[in-house]
Amino acid sequence: MLGNTNAIDSPYSSTTYTARTIQDQQAQTIADVLANDPTVRYTTSTGHIYENYTVRGFDITSSDLAFNGMYGLAPFGHAPTEFIDRVELLRGPTALLTGMSPSGAVGGAINLIPKRATAKPVMQFSTHYQSDGYVAGAVDMGRRFGDDKAVGIRFNGAYGDGRTGLDGQGRRRELGAIALDYAGEHVRASVDAYASDEEIRNGSAWMASFTRNVVSPPAPGTNILRGVHGRIENQAIVARGEVDFAPDWTAYAGLGTLSHRYSGFINGTRANGIQPNGNYTGVTYHQRGFADTLSAEAGVRGTVRTGPVEHRLVVGYTQLDLRTGTVNNASRSFISNIYAPVQAIIAPEPGEPPKTSDTTLTSLAVADTMAFAQEAVLLTLGARHQRVQAKSFSAATGAQTADYDQSAITPSVGLVVKPWGPGLSLYGNYIEGLSQGDTVTDVTARNYQQVFAPYKTKQMEAGIKWENGRLTQTLSVFQIRRPSLVKDNATNLYSPDGERRNRGIEWTIAGEVTPGVRLLGGVAYTRSVLTHTANGLYDGNTAFGSPTWSGNLGAEWDVPWVPGLTLAGRATYTGAQYVNSSNTQRIDSWTRYDAGVRYLTRIMGKRVGFFANVENLLNKSYWAGSFNDGYVTQNAPRTFKLTTTIDF
Repeated sequence: MLGNTNAIDSPYSSTTYTARTIQDQQAQTIADVLANDPTVRYTTSTGHIYENYTVRGFDITSSDLAFNGMYGLAPFGHAPTEFIDRVELLRGPTALLTGMSPSGAVGGAINLIPKRATAKPVMQFSTHYQSDGYVAGAVDMGRRFGDDKAVGIRFNGAYGDGRTGLDGQGRRRELGAIALDYAGEHVRASVDAYASDEEIRNGSAWMASFTRNVVSPPAPGTNILRGVHGRIENQAIVARGEVDFAPDWTAYAGLGTLSHRYSGFINGTRANGIQPNGNYTGVTYHQRGFADTLSAEAGVRGTVRTGPVEHRLVVGYTQLDLRTGTVNNASRSFISNIYAPVQAIIAPEPGEPPKTSDTTLTSLAVADTMAFAQEAVLLTLGARHQRVQAKSFSAATGAQTADYDQSAITPSVGLVVKPWGPGLSLYGNYIEGLSQGDTVTDVTARNYQQVFAPYKTKQMEAGIKWENGRLTQTLSVFQIRRPSLVKDNATNLYSPDGERRNRGIEWTIAGEVTPGVRLLGGVAYTRSVLTHTANGLYDGNTAFGSPTWSGNLGAEWDVPWVPGLTLAGRATYTGAQYVNSSNTQRIDSWTRYDAGVRYLTRIMGKRVGFFANVENLLNKSYWAGSFNDGYVTQNAPRTFKLTTTIDF
């Protein structure tokens, strides 16, 4: 919302990962990209067709990703990285900046910026191999046209198929994306269109719950669900435009639509109630569903002066219409073992999915960033009015089962002070996040059918940012309080008085520390406490899936005596975590090591790149994290990645 702002001038904590990082690390998914960040953890096992994350300890699903700053337009499931120029991570609640996300995520915002034609023409072909037999090819073409090079076109295409690291599983993925843009002196416009198709065959990653104590995980890559499959398709088109209608004033607008379809065994791939010997009860769920979105935004940005103060003003409107439908069939339950799995019972395919929800999110925001003392002090004041309209429908009859229409106003204050020049800033913020309020459905409650306004998650943060043109570091401290619905047995009333409180300290680093040596990563300390639960049952407990310590540190070294050769390595640490809210089950801490090498050279006058990476170098097996209360996910096995690129 605030436009393009340098990180050091922003009162919020953020990191941007570029296409160069994506290619150098052979990142195939957004989770691969965010594996560099200590504040992010991946909560869906590798090999699943969806991916979900936590940022600052709070969940973000793939449906919450933004595309070019707009919700509801990013690919569901795995977003292909081939057509992504940047992945922008904003930590903490973002209601003022982005509005409410489709599922009400409050831990942060992840924004995907698509590639554009650059001043220099691009023509690159690449081949990729990933163990245990997945092979892919990709093309990246772009150039600008006209005497002033105002018109640009960029095309990205990819196709891959083969075996994955999950025993017996196959994977196929396709991508076609085109970006057109016009960059005039006073008018800028763009159109992005893409289609992605991903399919998994004969297996899926899974989650596990336990009857008593947490048992040891099986060998990494164990496939307990042979025979299941899944497919996800996304098609989207997005148009944006800007017009400089007066000196220092710009009007902007965007409009896009997404069609998402899925089928197969998408959710519910679980091993329930694992016993000490590894036996468990399983059920498979065959699903079909869709999501159709229409996303729009419009606004005005401008600058005015009042005496010595410069005001950077913005007024913006957003609207997201989201229509979804789903249907599923469940199989009979079966008994299996995670160490010696038997063939799962496969549920039959369901019929056409009916519409089950219809949601409209509209908001109006206004903000003023005031610059004092030649931009040594930047003060941002803003607020957003958010309306949430949501209807639910019975999958069996089509009858409306719920009707929600509530609104809320979320303010924000941000401050940046540069007391010692432009390379160091002290910053602080107060900002809120929004999620849809609950409706009391307990017919025995005194306030049965009471509808609550959107819940406000509140953050306070302060920190220091430092940069010197090559290296950037951020140190931040924060507190986030998120409400939830709880019942008071004494009064028989439900209220949004439940609370989870996350307090943390984060340090991140990115850039060149000495010539030829680069670091990327950081350390995060987060204390996540359930401060108010129903009748105090879990008060003081640690929230499930919340490690106290986590750290990522990657390093690259350009070998000085071999031009073009770079060695790389990364260590990822995640502390011990409770599996459930009752804190009766816990998984151990884990450390993963990755290594890589790349060599850039010229062959017959063409720029050629060779990339090799190994993830989970020691092939360790561990429970990686927790997605739902009582469930854990397993890590991926040792994975080899090889890529060759050639530029024409």
